[in-house]
Amino acid sequence: MLIVRPANAGDGSALLNLAQQAGPGFTSLAVSQEALLARLERSITTFASTAERDADDIYLLMLEDMTTGKVVGMSAVKAMIGVKDPFFNFRILKIAQNSNVVARRFDMDVLIMVNDYVGSTEVGSLFVSADARGGGAGRLISQSRYMLMATEPERFGDQVISELRGHIDPDGTAPFWEAIGRKFFQMDFKEADQISASQDNQFIIDLMPKHPIYVELLPDSAKAVIAQTHPEGKGARKLLENEGFRFDGVVDIFDAGPSMSCPRHDLETIKTSRHAKVIAKDKISETGRKALISNDRLKDFRAVIVPFEKSGSDIVIARDVFEHLNVSDNHIIRICEL
Repeated sequence: MLIVRPANAGDGSALLNLAQQAGPGFTSLAVSQEALLARLERSITTFASTAERDADDIYLLMLEDMTTGKVVGMSAVKAMIGVKDPFFNFRILKIAQNSNVVARRFDMDVLIMVNDYVGSTEVGSLFVSADARGGGAGRLISQSRYMLMATEPERFGDQVISELRGHIDPDGTAPFWEAIGRKFFQMDFKEADQISASQDNQFIIDLMPKHPIYVELLPDSAKAVIAQTHPEGKGARKLLENEGFRFDGVVDIFDAGPSMSCPRHDLETIKTSRHAKVIAKDKISETGRKALISNDRLKDFRAVIVPFEKSGSDIVIARDVFEHLNVSDNHIIRICEL
């Protein structure tokens, strides 16, 4: 059985191992060990807090194989972005070009640096080890973030966004960065990526051009990757689209990966989930319907995908799942039928 739970003080090694597996271009994990461990500490503090949401709040969720005790995946929720540090992107805008003299009219795409997602919640850092993919692991760790938001909605923004990794060549080169970023930052993609992930974004304000960038002036290699998802991120994009996220013309300023967004109340998992009383049964048929179930508590959050039965308005699950969810008979859980 796979279970999603909050990261704890014993997850340091697992977190570092997952970051190493993720490889270049996975911006949120492309930071120093010290920065990753500091993020882990911040997550522990955030889960324990009873205060209103803060710009530093982050929720790290770990995907654990309960049979082996091994952490095989992770994801994260940043409660509020763009407030303490700007959250920069390029917005793609169309500018009409028209001349009656030469009878020409056409539209051109331009890139404008924006900080449009102030106060939004960001979901990201979704990664599952290669040997654990398939069988619903990605779906579980992805949808669990929305079940977490449903426990205490006031801790999260009205808009939820997610940045997808853009195209990176096998040697770690980012064609979009080579066309724009390198010329203004005088550093390679990896260095800029690490600074952005681990420090504030003042260096972007200092160095990034403030004027529109005409896409037509970029080399073909850069134009071809704008808003394109990294091959390893296509599964994550599909999960986001199934959830209701849509690309709205915003891309990353480093690799041009697409940003997806959705109003929190329109997230499919939140819309279709409901509360129900849960009852234990010694054995549940493995061939029946399955559901994503959480204990609907933030501080000791747990979520699983398991077979279930119905008894009137109540939900019946296997007794051994109770222990993993930290619930007892007649506990009110949140269920999203799959």
